[in-house]
Amino acid sequence: MYTSCVKKTDFEEFFLRCQMPDTFNSWFLITLLHVWMCLVRMKQEGRTGKYMCRVIVHFMWEDVEHRGRVMGVNPYILKKNMMVMTNNFYAAILGYDEGILSDDHGLAAALWRTFFNQKCEDPRQLELLVEYVRKQIQYLDSMNGEDLLLTGEVSWRPLVEKNPQSVLKPHSPIYNDEGL
Repeated sequence: MYTSCVKKTDFEEFFLRCQMPDTFNSWFLITLLHVWMCLVRMKQEGRTGKYMCRVIVHFMWEDVEHRGRVMGVNPYILKKNMMVMTNNFYAAILGYDEGILSDDHGLAAALWRTFFNQKCEDPRQLELLVEYVRKQIQYLDSMNGEDLLLTGEVSWRPLVEKNPQSVLKPHSPIYNDEGL
């Protein structure tokens, strides 16, 4: 499921539409948003879903550390930055949770604080992201929980929907039970 957060997300579209620089931090903010949406969905699946949440977060931190090393970040600085990122991660999760349970103003405030780092001057960008999060959560909620747990496959809706009527038509899962 974590792989779906990084491989099936159109980062370039986010960079363009949200006027974000193509940096490690921007990648992390976009990934964090998608990981959080998966966590929201998995928490609805009881003990197995909560276990999946821990696995997703574990793989996220492994990936963050790996990408930092590949980029040649000094190990001391990487460790220090990861502690800051961990604090930001938990603060973001709390803010996003509060925002999704609130109205669009509450969600917009959480996105403005975390995703845009309090630097969004264009309310259309906030509106776009609020709409994106709401439709993703709705889409994830429409997916069968057992299928999500078995496959981990999430196909993200586009940031800008070409056909808004297609939001609630999830794809059938593909099981890989080869070798069982």
